[in-house]
Amino acid sequence: MPTTIDGATSNIQSDHDPFVRADDVQDDAAHPVRDLVNEFIEEEKLEKLANIERLKIRARSKGKVLAEQEESTQPLALTRSTDGADFIFGASETARPVWGRDEDILWSEGESLIICGTDGTGKTTLAGQLLKARLNLGDGIVLGFPVRAGARRILYLACDRPKQAARSLARQFGREDTEVLQERLTVWKGPPPFDFAKRTDTLLRMCEAYDADTVIIDSLKDVALGISDDETGTAYNRARQLAIANGIEVIELHHTKKQSSNGGGRSHSLEMLYGSRWLAAGAGSVIMLDGEPGDPVVKLRHLKQPMNEVGPLDIEHEAKSGTSSVFESGANLEDLLYTPGGLTALMAAEREFQSKKPTLAERQRMRRKLDRLVTQGIATKVAATTKGNPDVYLPARARPDHASA
Repeated sequence: MPTTIDGATSNIQSDHDPFVRADDVQDDAAHPVRDLVNEFIEEEKLEKLANIERLKIRARSKGKVLAEQEESTQPLALTRSTDGADFIFGASETARPVWGRDEDILWSEGESLIICGTDGTGKTTLAGQLLKARLNLGDGIVLGFPVRAGARRILYLACDRPKQAARSLARQFGREDTEVLQERLTVWKGPPPFDFAKRTDTLLRMCEAYDADTVIIDSLKDVALGISDDETGTAYNRARQLAIANGIEVIELHHTKKQSSNGGGRSHSLEMLYGSRWLAAGAGSVIMLDGEPGDPVVKLRHLKQPMNEVGPLDIEHEAKSGTSSVFESGANLEDLLYTPGGLTALMAAEREFQSKKPTLAERQRMRRKLDRLVTQGIATKVAATTKGNPDVYLPARARPDHASA
């Protein structure tokens, strides 16, 4: 007779029935047949899942191969090639400034400008003034340097807190600018339609769609996710360079790393930029606004230069008008030439960087600046006569306020 389990008839004839089913066995954790059957079922499930995963991988690989094959059959657009002589000798020996004067260039034509800093140091405020000048509104001067106006539209990618960006820009423009803003400025609110590092033609296609010759990206972390990864950094740089190669001038707002609070001092190098090293490597100019959130005066540091280094400059932000100006906080380098006994690069670096032990790089930067004053006829240089002694720089003429004495 068949046995019953909880009142139901069972097909189990004995504990050794080879055709026993798992759900026909009594709920006994030590039942050997039930354990073997369950183990077999689990192995089957795992094998099926593994097969499904293998099929997915095979399908993705096949799709990638098909996409590459399709891409390889597309004709190459060989529109940016030129002969070697034209490439080498046809280019100007000096960079052409979009923002700058002579060789003091903060933003060079055909090279992107990164404006970086912590939150609240005035990145959007400064970008707004460059935007206004590129629209040919106002006097076209930002921080004492001329800005060349653009010829077409400007695309502003307000990806990071667009409402806050709108409030900042509203302080810089008046109702009298309405017509120009309508005709020549397009603002994209929020993240772009595609990640620039994944679809590297997106930035160029957006600029072309809006007939823009200038794009302001606010900010980098919002257009390429995982910006700290080098693969993402190189892919984004491809998107940037593709836009630049097609005549688009690029401004990128970016964040810096949090400064250490261990008393080791503040860092003023490209290493302070958050993310992949390829972000700065692919830019033509990098300026950092160094300060604390909300500071009315911040330090502009030119971390990467197309030509001469500009600054450091003390920048004062005027909150009501949204404008910035160079804050004259004390003697400049030309004034320091009148130091009794003359000025050395070390003395200039100590004053400029507010450090009793400026780095070798900081001393070299000040030496280059002093040498430029010599070239301009503002200073004279007394070369050291013995090894270990520094060169001394003196004023080439009497102090202006004492000239008639």
